[in-house]
Amino acid sequence: MGTHLATEGYLTGYVTRGNTQTSSQHPGATPVPPSLWQGASALRKARREEQLVSKRLLREDSAAEEGGQDGADTVPDPLSEDEVLELLRAVQRGSEDRKGSLGRLRRALQNEDTQQKFVRLDGSIRTLTGLFTSSLADMQLEAARCLHELSHSSDPTVAEACLPVTSYLLTYLSGHSVEFTELCLYTLGNLVVESEAVRKQLLPQGIIPVLASCIQSPHEAVLEGVGYVLSQLLQAKESPMEIIPQVLDSVLPQHMLRLLCFSLKAGLGAAVEFAWCLHYIICRHKSNTVLLGLGAVPTLTSLLLHLASEIPQDAPEGLELLVCPVLRCLSNLLAETGCQVWDERLLIALFLLLQCFLQQHPFLVQECLWLLNNLTADSPFLCSALLSLDLLPALLQLLQCSQMATVLVLTVLCNIAEKGPFQCQRLLQQPLLPLLLPILALPDPEALGQCLELLHLLFLHCPQAAADFTRQGGHQALEQHQNTPELQERAQALLDTVRQPLGAPSPCHTTLPAFS
Repeated sequence: MGTHLATEGYLTGYVTRGNTQTSSQHPGATPVPPSLWQGASALRKARREEQLVSKRLLREDSAAEEGGQDGADTVPDPLSEDEVLELLRAVQRGSEDRKGSLGRLRRALQNEDTQQKFVRLDGSIRTLTGLFTSSLADMQLEAARCLHELSHSSDPTVAEACLPVTSYLLTYLSGHSVEFTELCLYTLGNLVVESEAVRKQLLPQGIIPVLASCIQSPHEAVLEGVGYVLSQLLQAKESPMEIIPQVLDSVLPQHMLRLLCFSLKAGLGAAVEFAWCLHYIICRHKSNTVLLGLGAVPTLTSLLLHLASEIPQDAPEGLELLVCPVLRCLSNLLAETGCQVWDERLLIALFLLLQCFLQQHPFLVQECLWLLNNLTADSPFLCSALLSLDLLPALLQLLQCSQMATVLVLTVLCNIAEKGPFQCQRLLQQPLLPLLLPILALPDPEALGQCLELLHLLFLHCPQAAADFTRQGGHQALEQHQNTPELQERAQALLDTVRQPLGAPSPCHTTLPAFS
């Protein structure tokens, strides 16, 4: 049987998990060094501001309204302690220009040095909290914007200074204003990133039930904000023990799966967030029976089919950020015992996605191939479908795409070859053996190991292939690995096979029936 491979890390590469009855002839893949995973930096850059574990800033600065420049592009100079104190006193005095004072404070708090000076002032957070909880909507919103600026600080002490306001942030998530709710969500998400103390306070305050309520909002902006907060929580180091179980016990998973497809009508934002949330749950939780019971596999399959069928000639910017976690989710769920897909259309969808993203986002080639491996590992049906749909030539074209792609293509070919003589015959109808010769000259031991495994399966089921391989100079390629410790035993076994005289006529010489 083939080997299911699971994606444990976020963007650091793949490791093997939960091998399902790996045969002695098919060793499967070994962990991939992070240096081979070229998609990490590309994806982080594409998400802007490294928004996998990052902070986000909602800043519609009113400086333009006051004749100034857009504050989103310029950071103000730091204020002195006296200037910060004067701003705080102006806010506390309750003058007619209190809103203006709050606006000036908000712009000043875009500077991290000013943020640190502000939170050190006695009564500063208490003053903001009082205005944030006031009955004056304009004051409340401006105070929320000040808190949001503070939440964007990279200094953990600033985040922890905001601890007294977390319960109010949660309370106001049930408000009627979309703008205010969105602002509270992103402020919470930013605080969650920086401080374990904030996370530990929010959990008993009921952040999971509150998010479970917010996720039923009809507003796309609120849904995306919910996904952002949840994704930050799920990436916390304590998540597997303290956060994921609470999420799985709530209605969040069923709504995340529902919104994966539904929110595409309004935009990619919420779908991207919830896809990453599901990925963090699946790769960090030992058993995904809850998600499987909610129909995660058919939902993710349907989403990939939809994306592949609707994809234009030039994929819209950001689509790769949705495709990547969906591929990973499905790959890892297929690594769960007894989980299979019987829809051959998924194979076509994968190759359409490969064709779409190969040039602009080549890291997705590895994601697609990883899923293709897990689809074919224990499925004679999908192995046969891959051949009958004439997808093999497209697969072979990816052999030289990258170091990791080489390993994964070889692993998929092993999945097919181990199914028996007929599948090996179909493989050998392609110029497969000449394509394997350059791989035997590579310095990558993982690719070499998979290549030797594939040759073993081909020679086992199709003895004539050994003679063909010899005629093409294959024995010389094998001889160079006789002194490689980790490969010499398998290389010698293959050399012994190719040196044996060919006996009875090989099945490879028989007429192949039509493949239906």
